[in-house]
Amino acid sequence: MSRLVEHARTELALLGEDSEYAASLLAAVEGFASFDGHSGGSYLIGVEQLHALLQFRHLAPLTDDPAEWQDRSQETGQPMWQSRRNLEAFSTDGGRTYTLLYERGNVHTSVPAQRPSAPPDSPGTS
Repeated sequence: MSRLVEHARTELALLGEDSEYAASLLAAVEGFASFDGHSGGSYLIGVEQLHALLQFRHLAPLTDDPAEWQDRSQETGQPMWQSRRNLEAFSTDGGRTYTLLYERGNVHTSVPAQRPSAPPDSPGTS
């Protein structure tokens, strides 16, 4: 058993958490600890990425792809889209720019979505 799993098991026992809840957290820790290739740097990056994923936040940049945005305009009475990849990202222009609730006041620009391009020998291309 890894030191991390042992630590988690001890801390959860000291909290006296419900056994099913504790088991689910322990399973997550065991899964993270199962990767033997962690260096000090990759371990810290992994912790940050796992934390972001557990908060339903994005890892790769958000794009302006309409499939990534859910129109919430009917609910708000004004133009408003919510990211499907980060529930705290809202846009008033269909995802071209957005604001993160946890960074109020900072407007971000989406990365243009990769659109399939026509093969070079297709009609209408040069």
